Amino acid sequence: MIHNPDMYATLPLGVVMRRTPGVTRWAAWAWKATAVLPGAGPADWRELRREGEAVEYHAATLTLELHGAETEAYLHGLSSRVPSVYVVLRETDAEDCPLEAVLVTASPYEAQDYADNGEDVVEKVPMPEGLVAWVRDFAETHHREEEFKKRKRDKMRVDRVEDGIGDPRINPMQDVYRSPTLVRKGRLQ
Repeated sequence: MIHNPDMYATLPLGVVMRRTPGVTRWAAWAWKATAVLPGAGPADWRELRREGEAVEYHAATLTLELHGAETEAYLHGLSSRVPSVYVVLRETDAEDCPLEAVLVTASPYEAQDYADNGEDVVEKVPMPEGLVAWVRDFAETHHREEEFKKRKRDKMRVDRVEDGIGDPRINPMQDVYRSPTLVRKGRLQ
């Protein structure tokens, strides 16, 4: 938990969605997050540009939050070939706008968590240069390298502990779920 308000920053980001004709008969339209607009005002699917059947919309304006505890993730994302911001989209029942933008993040680690849940769509959108500079300044200001601490092995002897004590009502020699152990003089050790 961050208690220092200086280790937290926010910026409104407009999310630009592009609708193009689908390439299969099962999908009439293909949707993709294509850009972000730093400092954008409120929007609700306002049309920005039309090129034939392709249309770009300012779908939503979300708040990009930077936290001082996540600077390692921001630096990792900025070191990629194309620094990106990640837009998390969720399916809706609406036919005219089937995806709702729910989150923007500069952390590739947080984006991976959303991608792993299987319910959300995560789009990688290139960061504009000004946004790259803003995120880099924040991350470099608040990043603290953690000293690597090698864990020392304890001296506890685990080989003397009987493993897999099962249900006392079951004969240990017939218990198929018991861990294999050595047999001495007809008793399990």
